[in-house]
Amino acid sequence: MEDMSEAEVASKGNFSRGKNGRTEGKSHTDVDIDDEQNLLLAAALVYDAQYNRNIHFETSPEAVRLYYFYNHWLMQVATYCFITVDLLLAVFEEPAVFPLPFLATSIVEVLCLLAFFGRLVHFSKVTPRSIFWKDTKNICVMVTIVLNLIDLIIYGALIIAEIQSVRWSRVLRPIYLINFAESRQIRRAFRSIRNTLPEIMYVFLLFMFSVLLFSLMALQLFGNRKLRTAEGEPYFANYLDVVFNLYVLVTTANSPDVMMPAYDHNPWYAIFFIAYIILNTYIFMSVFLAVVYNNYRKHLKNEIRKLAYMKRRKMVNAFNTLKVKEGSEFVIRDDKWKELVKLVAPDISNSHRELLLRVSDEEQNGYVDKDAFIRLADLLNIKVITMKTRKHPLEFLMPRVYRSAWSRFIRRVVQHKGFVYAYDGIILVNAIFIALDENNPLISNAEWVFLAFYLVEILLKLYTYDPRSFFAKNQFWNWFDTLIIVAALIATIINTWLKSVGQYSSQQVLDLVFILRVLRLIRIIDSIQRFRVIMNTLINILPTMLTFSGLLIAIYYVFAIVGMEIFNGKIRFFPENSTEPYAQECGMSALKDSAFAKSKYCRNNFNDLGSAFIVLVELTVVNQWHVLANGFSLATHTAARLYFIAFHVVIVILIINIFVAFILEAFFVEYSLEKSEVETAIEKKIQELGMAVQEDEPSENLVENMESCETDAGTFGETTQKGLMFRIASKRYRTVDALLQRMFEAEIAPEDEGPPIEDILSLSPNDLYIHNPTFDTAA
Repeated sequence: MEDMSEAEVASKGNFSRGKNGRTEGKSHTDVDIDDEQNLLLAAALVYDAQYNRNIHFETSPEAVRLYYFYNHWLMQVATYCFITVDLLLAVFEEPAVFPLPFLATSIVEVLCLLAFFGRLVHFSKVTPRSIFWKDTKNICVMVTIVLNLIDLIIYGALIIAEIQSVRWSRVLRPIYLINFAESRQIRRAFRSIRNTLPEIMYVFLLFMFSVLLFSLMALQLFGNRKLRTAEGEPYFANYLDVVFNLYVLVTTANSPDVMMPAYDHNPWYAIFFIAYIILNTYIFMSVFLAVVYNNYRKHLKNEIRKLAYMKRRKMVNAFNTLKVKEGSEFVIRDDKWKELVKLVAPDISNSHRELLLRVSDEEQNGYVDKDAFIRLADLLNIKVITMKTRKHPLEFLMPRVYRSAWSRFIRRVVQHKGFVYAYDGIILVNAIFIALDENNPLISNAEWVFLAFYLVEILLKLYTYDPRSFFAKNQFWNWFDTLIIVAALIATIINTWLKSVGQYSSQQVLDLVFILRVLRLIRIIDSIQRFRVIMNTLINILPTMLTFSGLLIAIYYVFAIVGMEIFNGKIRFFPENSTEPYAQECGMSALKDSAFAKSKYCRNNFNDLGSAFIVLVELTVVNQWHVLANGFSLATHTAARLYFIAFHVVIVILIINIFVAFILEAFFVEYSLEKSEVETAIEKKIQELGMAVQEDEPSENLVENMESCETDAGTFGETTQKGLMFRIASKRYRTVDALLQRMFEAEIAPEDEGPPIEDILSLSPNDLYIHNPTFDTAA
């Protein structure tokens, strides 16, 4: 008899199976209850494995039901809504975009904190206490709630006493966005940054040593020569100013301005600046990227290893929860397997579910073994489109005409790739005509010719393909082309008629339609293999771009709050005709004759959250960031430059480089990875059943992308097989993380269940497991 799994031990012996899979010593009612509870537990484990959730939850019936409720989409949406509201409070708090009384914002914040606390308590009810209190993210959320409440009480009391104070805890609000369980992708990106910091710190210290050393040499070379900048200021006379200017030069934002006074004095001084740029801008910045990329890959390997082992462990636990003895091995019967899949993925069609069973139970033994069951999470992640074959309506109305030789010839022409290429060429020619002088009568009248071509294309496709399938909900390009062409036709007719009656001569609406039609060129790009790889990569990195966007917003928020507290009211914007003192100097006499005031940057301030975010975006672009930094340092103190340097280091050097590292990894994976084993298995089964649809070569009897059939009934037999077809959805929608995980899982032996869940959660990049694969291809 096999050892009991973690799930079985945690359920405290709620079930023990006999030879026939029935629970011994219990009534039928108790057996039914136990089966339902075990099915719910197994479904929760499979669902976690399918979506890579690495939450270790209690397996008692009450905890499992609470876990289902915890993961309900309404609970997750509510959590994000409260996080969003909590972050947006800064829009209404002083300094505010839309000021609200402190009482109103404080009540809303207390409600948000109560919601966060309730979510945390709910999570504690489904997670073992030993793991809950060891989890850093739970401690962070709890401590942040307490600090927010303390700050809120103190600030409110000081307002009552009419004492000016600072809301110091507002910078902690992004912690909720990062540390709640729903934000695991953002948390992974944050961990990448945190884990990269120790390695990058050594490079940064060496880089700063180089900047300081060159600054000292510059001070000695130019400090005593009484040179002047373009603004008339002393050139390199102060060491701190030299350090800041040379640091800015690394970003190339003040090049060649910072060099020109020395270069005008003696052309040979250009060698100093060239050597400095080569060493610090090109060599050190490249080393930064190399270090970040190397550490990113190392920690990505560890993250993927955790996900792979966690998924394997959860699938094993799900199998052990439902297994019965069949001969000398443990299996899951087909009826129980179907109940489980229906519970985990209720939206898939019956035929799709039967197809997955055929893949899992290839020999049709009536049960699924352990190795096949472990692949279930991957099978559910493969999008299989179920389609019904159907005849064209014209085949019913006039069968003899539709089946005639000339009709079949027209349909073969439309289905041929040459038809697509011909219309791609027409689109290119049309794009050239749009770019030419539209006032030329020949050019403007040519638009009618192109519209006629496009209308003929749509009519021919509708004649060849079933209109219901052609305009199915998943046929984006068919809808797009038709709407654009119809809109262009209507706009052209209306525009021509209005011009003929002399009431209207503008072509703005028509121009907009022309622009949209030019977007059809994307289809030409998509038809070229190498271009398609780039497009696939761009689509695959979209989820991660959203993840980095969330992380970026969190960091922006912290810097915005700090900037608002430091620089609020220091720089103000006035209209052109304002009579306020120093209106042209942004309200500060210290900014007189400064590059900040001359550039009319007065709107770039930290007087509210919206303005602060705009300034931070400008700093991220880097160009002219030194002008902004100098302006705020003149308005406050020279030390204010440290704020802008810190922002540049965190965002430009660290975050942007990590994002570049991810894009590099995405391209490497997209260029090298073939179809996964499970995907190949399901495609083979579709081919064996004779129910496959080729993606690139449309059949005469079936449109390339048929309408999904999600409500078909009946069994997966001969009676329904004739009317059903399957195909694997486009692989471009696979995320890079999913591809890397499959690469890693391919190197794990089928019998390797991995370490216990507690050990998986604490794995570090330097930990080795006795059966740990090399993972050389992805790390």
